Amino acid sequence: MIHGGFLSDAERRELRALARDGLSEGRVVRRANAIVLLDAGWTCEAVAAALLIDDDTVRCWHKLYAEHGLTGLVVFHHLGRRSHLTRAQEAALFAWVRTTLPRNTRTIGAWIAETYDVAYSHAGLIALLHRLDLAYRKPDLVARKLDPARQKAFIEDYDRLMRRLGEDEAVVFVDAVHPTHQVRAAGCWAPKDERVAIEPNSGRERLNIHGAVDLETGKTQMLDVPVVDARSTILLLMAILAAHPTMRMIHVFLDNARYHHARLVRQWLEQEGRRITLHFLPTYCPHLNPIERLWGVMHQNVTHNRCYARFRDFKVKTMTFLTQNVPRNWNTLRDSVTDNFRVIDPAEFRVLR
Repeated sequence: MIHGGFLSDAERRELRALARDGLSEGRVVRRANAIVLLDAGWTCEAVAAALLIDDDTVRCWHKLYAEHGLTGLVVFHHLGRRSHLTRAQEAALFAWVRTTLPRNTRTIGAWIAETYDVAYSHAGLIALLHRLDLAYRKPDLVARKLDPARQKAFIEDYDRLMRRLGEDEAVVFVDAVHPTHQVRAAGCWAPKDERVAIEPNSGRERLNIHGAVDLETGKTQMLDVPVVDARSTILLLMAILAAHPTMRMIHVFLDNARYHHARLVRQWLEQEGRRITLHFLPTYCPHLNPIERLWGVMHQNVTHNRCYARFRDFKVKTMTFLTQNVPRNWNTLRDSVTDNFRVIDPAEFRVLR
């Protein structure tokens, strides 16, 4: 089943412009219309009936768009007509796009018209960009200080630890999160003839949660603290110890926040009976901490399209989800909170400035 609301505002505007472009081919317009209707919540069968086609064709068009974006809707895998631009002009266009990274095809079309006095339809312009190996894409957030070697070494050490992990050892991941008492609007299913809205919150209060999760069991320790610091770190480590009374050793993975390295924390760990070993993630590597993914799941279940009139209600809902719902529904949630790590190399990206 294809769920509505999968388009961003920019993608929706592009598709509507393509559908309304009087110079575009009819088959391109129908494809654009189909994607817009699917995004609005129509079923494949309803779209097929409206466009006088079969529903498998609609699913095929959706797949083309999901895999190739607008390019998949306008390119039909044949040679087509000769380009209106010379090879030199195409090379100049490629260089200009690579340098300026325009946000939409309208800007590109305007540049071509102004520079070479050549007018392209929306569909023709997308076909041209496809042929020049240009695609519409969203930049990834990548810190320039990421060290691929350290990431690789961390992943290898983690895999080695997990292979040798004894039955009397546990692994938990620790992090802090600060959710704000604010609703987050997100796409959803709704009757197509009914406009939906959600009332924003007026407050700006936020929670300070210092938490831990065990990926094997889904067991969590979540502390609502006035401030995240060395003392809250010690309280969290004490909660982790209490939650694993039979474990000889507990391996705690956490980031390099200053309070995690504090002298107070080190002194506490040096005391007798501490069954905890700290493992620090490489710097600038939140993607190597699965609990970061748990925070995303929390927002999907707590703040997306949900309004809480009082901060107290928001706090109770958040903490209940993290402390009770996560362990109880871990079999369902565990696929979204995994230790399937990967190395991110800034050298593989063109970092924008």
